[in-house]
Amino acid sequence: MLMGEYQHSLDNKGRMFMPSKFREELGDTVIVTLGLDNCLFAFPLDEFEKLKNKLDSLPLSNKDARQFVRFFFAGACECETDKQGRIMIPAKLRSYAGLEKEVTVVGASTRLEIWDSKKWDDDYSFDHFSPDVLSEKLEGLL
Repeated sequence: MLMGEYQHSLDNKGRMFMPSKFREELGDTVIVTLGLDNCLFAFPLDEFEKLKNKLDSLPLSNKDARQFVRFFFAGACECETDKQGRIMIPAKLRSYAGLEKEVTVVGASTRLEIWDSKKWDDDYSFDHFSPDVLSEKLEGLL
């Protein structure tokens, strides 16, 4: 399970150190794609395959399903971990998520989320929302 929060920096080529805690679970290749809320999602290959199978089962006749599948797969790329434990995040993905220098990598169970650190701190850190309010909104799902 992927969990925890880590701070890292992008170098001038768009490479990011993958937190060592995640490297073993992720393997040498991760799929990085456009995430929701203007972050990036990074999946181990097996988890990406599970999600791909779910998305493949959506009806082709549903316009919203087609648009989501396009969004999700158009931005996806395989990223290999180099010998130093870094992955190269393509410019288009960095631009989408507003990644410039400081990034926050968040474990979210089956995936990682890669955030611009300022955006994470301003909008999504645990200091800015109430878990009690969220749990009430999610009642019935948990």
